[in-house]
Amino acid sequence: MTQDLNNPLAGSQFIEDLGVKLIHWQDGCASIELEVVKRLSNRLGMAHGGVISTMLDQVMGLAWRSVGQDRVPGGTINLNVNFIAPGNGMLKANGRLIRFTKSSAFCDGDITDATGSIIATAQGVFSARLSAKPSVQQ
Repeated sequence: MTQDLNNPLAGSQFIEDLGVKLIHWQDGCASIELEVVKRLSNRLGMAHGGVISTMLDQVMGLAWRSVGQDRVPGGTINLNVNFIAPGNGMLKANGRLIRFTKSSAFCDGDITDATGSIIATAQGVFSARLSAKPSVQQ
């Protein structure tokens, strides 16, 4: 398993096993890529919907975590994926933080194929509560 402390994907065996690569991670935005190989395909030879959903969930989570160091990650609350076209080959997922509340992060994302065509879009809500501030002792 990867031990690169500068890589926010490090430590997730599932993401590493899929073959996801980090491209960009800062300022409320993130990008990842994945080559769709046979083991990640459905019966029709296209990217499995679970792979598409996983990429979108991951990239949106990375987007909010890139600026949410004062937040406690708690997982995905809601993930809405719109499958627009079949995907194959090298896929790139982009995620963006839209807004924080006291306890949540709202994000959107998309996946494009090698031609730049959008194959899926998503919206996600993530548990991202503010960290407890230490009390001042007198």
